[in-house]
Amino acid sequence: MPFAKANGIEIAYDEFGGRDAPAILLIMGLGMQLTGWREPFCERLANAGFRVLRYDNRDTGLSTKFPEGGEPNMAELFQRAMRGEPVEAPYTLADMGNDGVGLLDAVGIARAHIVGVSMGGMIAQIIAADHPDRTLSVVSIMSTSGRPSLPPGKPEAFMALMTAPANSTRQTVIEQIMHSRRVIGSPGFPEEEAILRQQVEASYDRCYYPQGIARQTAAILNSGSRVERLERIRVPSLVIHGLDDPLIPVEAGKDTAATIPGAELQLVPGMGHGLESGLETRIADAIIAFCSRVTG
Repeated sequence: MPFAKANGIEIAYDEFGGRDAPAILLIMGLGMQLTGWREPFCERLANAGFRVLRYDNRDTGLSTKFPEGGEPNMAELFQRAMRGEPVEAPYTLADMGNDGVGLLDAVGIARAHIVGVSMGGMIAQIIAADHPDRTLSVVSIMSTSGRPSLPPGKPEAFMALMTAPANSTRQTVIEQIMHSRRVIGSPGFPEEEAILRQQVEASYDRCYYPQGIARQTAAILNSGSRVERLERIRVPSLVIHGLDDPLIPVEAGKDTAATIPGAELQLVPGMGHGLESGLETRIADAIIAFCSRVTG
């Protein structure tokens, strides 16, 4: 696993495809490691003629951790956000966007297609707005503009994601993560039990780090609305959202696409808040078709 020194930290990453091909930078969501972009997905993009980079966000996986930032209390974070009070965070989503740009610098890529899912979609939006000279296009998947008036996700989805395991044993943690993945996942593309368990176990064994999830959550809540940023994006943009997303409702995807000038919107029936193996080909092919048009 290579590491890059970027934006003052070390970022774990790997890549697929030819080094001279147009680049796609993949940014994963809250607490998810680079392995959340499964190898078959990355290989499909690479086989279509792209250089594909996936990486661990800060405070996730094998990239630099920020224990000096403490472990925020999740309940307090959301209570402050719901009251409209400022949420302090040890770093921001803009900092995380600068990590991605720093990785491009480290590997010698001038411009890339920026693709992000959930929190990664928020980071991708920020890169497209703040670093248009580094962005060929942006693809925001199952994400949101952060507009305060948007409807919230379903309470059961929120609780499944935020409920801590009953204890810290490996088996208990794995079962809790599998449960949350099922609750927020795609009803039209349910993951096979064996595949889901293998994914969760491999992720746990690579790096289980819940403190980072709390700090990333603080960064999300700290960032607030990105509407003003989205309104000044001028690169080609694609928004993909599931019609059955229980965590970030489809209205958020529609709003994101409506706010970015000229953005395309693709709504996927049966897709929830997950990139299950049954969805990978469809999502990868949408990205390939869009980025190929942009690249020319």
